[in-house]
Amino acid sequence: MTRIGRWWGPALVVVLWLVGMGIGGPYFGRLAEVQTQAQTDFLPSSAESTRALVLQRAFGDDAGPPAILLFEDPLGIAADVRDVLAERLERIAALDGTAGASPLIPSPAQGTTGDPIAYQSFVQVDGDAPEVVAAIRAELAALPAGVAAYVTGPAGFLADLVEAFGEIDGILLVVAVVAVFIILLFVYRSPFLPILVLLSSIAALSVSVVAVYLMAAAGWITLNGQAQGILFILVIGAATDYALLLVSRYREALLEERDPFVAMRRAWRGSVEPILASGGTVVAGVLCLLLSDLNSNKALGPIAAAGIVVAMLSALTFLPAVLTLVGRAAFFPFPPRLAVDGAAASAEGSGFWAGVAALVERRPRATWVVTTVVLLVAAAFAPSFQADGVPQSEIVLGTTESVVGQEIQARYFAAGSGAPTIVIAEADRAERMAEAVADVSGVSSVSLRTAPFGGPPASRPPLVAEVDGRSLVELQVTLAFASDSREALDLVGALREVVRGVDELAVVGGPTAADLDTRTTARADLLVIIPAVLVVISVMLMMLLRSVLAPLLLVATTALSYLSTLGVASLVFDRVLGFPGADPVVPLFAFVFLVALGIDYNIFLTSRIREEALLCGTRPAVLVGLRTTGGVITSAGVVLAATFAALAVIPLLFLVQLAFLVAFGVLLDALVVRSFLVPGLLYDLGPRSWWPSRPGRMEIEAPRASPGDAPRSRRHPTG
Repeated sequence: MTRIGRWWGPALVVVLWLVGMGIGGPYFGRLAEVQTQAQTDFLPSSAESTRALVLQRAFGDDAGPPAILLFEDPLGIAADVRDVLAERLERIAALDGTAGASPLIPSPAQGTTGDPIAYQSFVQVDGDAPEVVAAIRAELAALPAGVAAYVTGPAGFLADLVEAFGEIDGILLVVAVVAVFIILLFVYRSPFLPILVLLSSIAALSVSVVAVYLMAAAGWITLNGQAQGILFILVIGAATDYALLLVSRYREALLEERDPFVAMRRAWRGSVEPILASGGTVVAGVLCLLLSDLNSNKALGPIAAAGIVVAMLSALTFLPAVLTLVGRAAFFPFPPRLAVDGAAASAEGSGFWAGVAALVERRPRATWVVTTVVLLVAAAFAPSFQADGVPQSEIVLGTTESVVGQEIQARYFAAGSGAPTIVIAEADRAERMAEAVADVSGVSSVSLRTAPFGGPPASRPPLVAEVDGRSLVELQVTLAFASDSREALDLVGALREVVRGVDELAVVGGPTAADLDTRTTARADLLVIIPAVLVVISVMLMMLLRSVLAPLLLVATTALSYLSTLGVASLVFDRVLGFPGADPVVPLFAFVFLVALGIDYNIFLTSRIREEALLCGTRPAVLVGLRTTGGVITSAGVVLAATFAALAVIPLLFLVQLAFLVAFGVLLDALVVRSFLVPGLLYDLGPRSWWPSRPGRMEIEAPRASPGDAPRSRRHPTG
């Protein structure tokens, strides 16, 4: 093939990826079309609150989350001002997306004028909650002097949550890309190469976004803002990590090969197995989320898996093609120069990693024992990590209108008003059910839903719905506590026990019940998904390394790193940042990503060790692998930590906590576990690391070199 002819293949690959980027670009904005933030969309159909929601529709109640309007004037709201508020309320009730509003309800507390200090009204939402809340807030923008208005309740919280997620498309991606670019500038000391690497990452993200959009549009997954943010970060970080490994191999090959095409073939052959093994491990790990009963967790599995698959494809096709076309100029102004007489660059290394290798060689057992003890001390704090859930009002960091409004409501009204707990029971037991529920401590009031006709509300008959041959009624229970509080959750649990005593088939639903079911389901997922991830990753490592002992050691060290991270996070979140706790999915997501991604660095290291062991034996191979991969793995860890840390720019407690956990955990894995613990263990065990393989045979019988390949390492005595 002529030299010009060789350019067509790489050029075609680059063009195809650029076309993919062009197609994927508009889909970044379209992801919002297929998103949902409604908590009930994430619960399984078997959840009691979900069953209650289905039964509520039999009563003609198919509206969205209610909005609660609060009006406050510490001096008192006079009658003429109240009339103005009532007029605004009529306009709000006539808005598209609202299904009516209750009259203004005065607070018992009065101001200095003898007028009520506050009023509240409940607006039923049957349209897109964020849009409806925005329209309501616009109507309340200009009120008489002294009156403050707040839109809160489930619809208000949802609107503020969506507004916080609105920053994902822009600022999150910009922060992540800028952080990675700065790191790559220091790593490569080149202004050109970081651009090529980031171009491959953005290409992967663009194609991933199209795949995720199509899955969500087809109804295969339930996409929310959290999953979208994690997708952006995961693809940028993983694609950059894979690129670092490939570029490292390419630079190494350019020291021995004059022709960039030949050098890239060598680099690709040396990178394809660890990249596929690493990516395959992550894909298998995140797909374990399909075992979750929460649709939000379940959806993240295919979303993350699609992103990782495309990241691998980009690193193994687009980036090699670009680097081949550009050649040594990609490393400008410090291009790798061909070694004298074509001799291979020394694998011995120098500098920091040579010093670490020397330490492992001198004191392998002391190295891994001391490292293990330090990690165990940190892990001892892991049980104190609070992951029982947080109030809805604490999800968005900082002060929001919905949070302030909830505080105003709790000050002047029953804290649970406007977001009642729903009890659906047999009609012939309605009276007994109402009495039993009203007797529960913490219940402010119980009202039976009545028919929308037949005179004044007090004289109307109860509304009865026929479902599967059963005559049902709906009771609306107002709690004395805020609907998202710990007290309200405990009260709903107590209510469920009480109603079962009256009607075994009765169900308890509403916002608080949905929150309780979500937390219960998330805690149950921990007991299912964590063991599944450990088993799946162990099996994949056994297939890769053709060993049993080494994979078990690698998984154990990664699990220890996770527990240590959880222990440190517990101290930081509780004693430094003062967080109110964490959602149960935080430790679950942190585990999946830390174990799946953390094992990557062990794969990069051990695959190189096994490769070198064919030439020099296990113990010398550990030192060679540590020296040759130290820089690239550390760089990969810093890049991945920086990308996940970018999640902290979104003012959501869940993402800020996940950002710290994954960023800190990745650095711990890359700088401590992979640098000291794993090399020390493997060096100490020597050939026994590959049990039950026959390392003696493996290490004595070296493979034949491919034509044109220069020797890459000296032979050493068997480890």
